[in-house]
Amino acid sequence: MQSSAPLALMMFLLVAAPGPPAAFAQGATAPGVGIQPAGAPPAVEPALARQIESLLADPAAARSHWGIAVATLQGAPIYGHDAGKLFRPASNAKIFTTATAIALLGPQKTFTTRVFGDFDPATGTVTGDLNLVGGGDANFGADDLPYLSPASASRPPLHPATPASPPALADLASLADQLIAQGVKRITGNIIGDDTLYPYQPYAESWAQDDQIWGYGAPVSALTLDNNQLKLIVTPLNALSAANGADANAASVQLEQNVPYYQVIAQVSTIPPGAPAVGVQVERLPGSSQLRVFGSMRAGAPPDVEEVAIADPAQYAAMVFAAMLRQRGVVLDGSARARHRLSNDALPYLTELLAPDPCDDHIIAAQSAANPGSPSSCACAPPSTAADYGQLLASHTSAPLAEDLVLTNKVSQNLHAELFLHNLGRLAPCGSGSIVDGARIIRANLVHAGLDPRAFFFFDGSGLSAHDLVTPEATVRFLSYAASQPWFPQWKASLPDAGQDGTLSERFPDPPVKGHLSAKTGTLGESRALSGFVDTVTGRTLIFSIFVDEQPPAGAADRALIDRIVTAIAENE
Repeated sequence: MQSSAPLALMMFLLVAAPGPPAAFAQGATAPGVGIQPAGAPPAVEPALARQIESLLADPAAARSHWGIAVATLQGAPIYGHDAGKLFRPASNAKIFTTATAIALLGPQKTFTTRVFGDFDPATGTVTGDLNLVGGGDANFGADDLPYLSPASASRPPLHPATPASPPALADLASLADQLIAQGVKRITGNIIGDDTLYPYQPYAESWAQDDQIWGYGAPVSALTLDNNQLKLIVTPLNALSAANGADANAASVQLEQNVPYYQVIAQVSTIPPGAPAVGVQVERLPGSSQLRVFGSMRAGAPPDVEEVAIADPAQYAAMVFAAMLRQRGVVLDGSARARHRLSNDALPYLTELLAPDPCDDHIIAAQSAANPGSPSSCACAPPSTAADYGQLLASHTSAPLAEDLVLTNKVSQNLHAELFLHNLGRLAPCGSGSIVDGARIIRANLVHAGLDPRAFFFFDGSGLSAHDLVTPEATVRFLSYAASQPWFPQWKASLPDAGQDGTLSERFPDPPVKGHLSAKTGTLGESRALSGFVDTVTGRTLIFSIFVDEQPPAGAADRALIDRIVTAIAENE
């Protein structure tokens, strides 16, 4: 990744750009937050302003950097506090990614995983490699759709579990069964896990190295299997285990992997109930296949369940697919391997992101019936097709994009947001599906929505990048724009609901906010965010965006204060 040049360019842009309007001084209101007509008077709410400023005067908030914007649903500004300054959005970046995805890809968009090879039905032989080709399906090999709220009944199994096809891998098992049904008995080459739909960019710029070991930081691949993560369960041993011959000072460490992928080095001890617990930590050096699990747990404590990332999802998918085929009696002469496509993005990220390109703008304008077709200057030679891999032997098509949208926003699923970004990148003329291709499409859509291009910079689709920046003003403006679009009701329904589901299921448990707030949360290091829509006690729906950066670590005061501010907005009369 290139860091110094993009950051230098960003600093130039930020210094050269004019500051926010003077009316956005602390505690003031200003026109221009939303999309109201030029010259429209701001809907001043002095009582709300006094209440929020009083909350921000709390010593718990004094050392942090706060940005707040509140507006009517139509975009008329009500309140602003440093609303024109840039903040890290964390998972509020998903607001822009998922809204652009439903707008440009469409709610019914699907993604197909395919299997190709040179097959002779007479002999049952695939000559050469069997290619498992990823199509950008974020939910392939998973069983978490449709999203169910915590209050919903437990999900029934979608498929009966067997050693050859556990429920979470039913999609992959279906491909194996399709091959068996056609009479495949032998493969003379390798099983290739192919994720070349996008360039091989498993991590976006400035993703923290310590995030990359966990499921929430799983590498991005066009061939995804069960969210590219494995479940790790650490359980302290009890007296019965010791009586049966186990080491009473040890703990049980289980990694649920379908094939041997990581070598687990277990170094977790069980300590007496009253002893101070150290906790459990996981370590994997870059490029290593050894997963070291260490620490301690008190006897009698509940299991510690974690999700660890799969280092190379395409290779792992090929390994599991090969095991499934062998379990079904297929002879495999070769082994399981991955095929990646190297990135050709040689310019610094921001240089590519910010360079004007009318073809990017055209992608957005083409959504209008008044702008059909594509200008010849944006034409591109069609990429090579999957037919290069041989005959199509099996396929699996994903659920519609709208279903994944709900899961992505409700639980803040990082990998799925990144796959939305890559799939958007394939819309661009000559688009390779790279990170910057997707970010350019999102950027063009936001500018089309009326946002100041200096008010946001996105380096990924999920908000994991510490380089992502956006202003509360821009966020409120975009939410107001979204509210005027035909896809808005379906998209808004994907946001977490206060006190009911998703990342807000345990926040705002009481009136007047419970059941009257739809908003996206965000947490990254010492940055927090909450932006969305809230119904007030007077029946109005207001838009708000609250960001806080540089808060003292290991505290919850910022989240509590965000919730008090939102409650104040809801009680605004």
